[in-house]
Amino acid sequence: MARHEVTLVPGDGVGPEICDATVRVLEATGVDFDWDVQQAGENVMSKYGTPLPEHVLESIRRTRVALKGPITTPVGTGFRSVNVAAGIEFEKGTPECRNLLEEISTLSRKRIRPDSGLSIKPISVSGSERIVQFAFDYARQYGRRKVTLVHKANIMKHTDGLFLAVGREVAQRNTDIDFEDRIVDNMCMQLVLRPQEYDLLCCPNLYGDIISDLGAGM
Repeated sequence: MARHEVTLVPGDGVGPEICDATVRVLEATGVDFDWDVQQAGENVMSKYGTPLPEHVLESIRRTRVALKGPITTPVGTGFRSVNVAAGIEFEKGTPECRNLLEEISTLSRKRIRPDSGLSIKPISVSGSERIVQFAFDYARQYGRRKVTLVHKANIMKHTDGLFLAVGREVAQRNTDIDFEDRIVDNMCMQLVLRPQEYDLLCCPNLYGDIISDLGAGM
């Protein structure tokens, strides 16, 4: 039987304990794994100056599959999440942030307080099309009946609005699977009141992060 090389990132906090249990379950299947253990997170910050060293990324690129335990993300300060680059952020008071705030104020003709921090949320046609098509492919492969796209297009019309528009276009090419959309705040309420009506949710990262914790709590 062929060996399967997998990058294993135990993480920190409860991460190593969770990964250890997961590894035991996977190895009990009889599949022959070759674990390339790599460290990331708070524990490596002092040594490498980053929670996600380049050699960890190199391992993932080589093996093309990784099992990662939870990694601490400081709240409000410190390093950004190593899980995903969900946006582009500029710290309050930095020259880059001040320059961008001035530029945005000029272009939008809206006053932005000079002591503001700044986050930019890029959503692309290609990225949206890829994740929505993946949702339909997953639904088809595993016998799911419906894809629900989650957004805030009523407010963020040029980002979430784009995500929704692309989702509807992709849905027209996948008519064997039902499709609908929900605004994210309403989606949270619906999951509490009638979770049985939903099957597979397709969300941008931030909404998926919130909704997955809601589901875990339920």
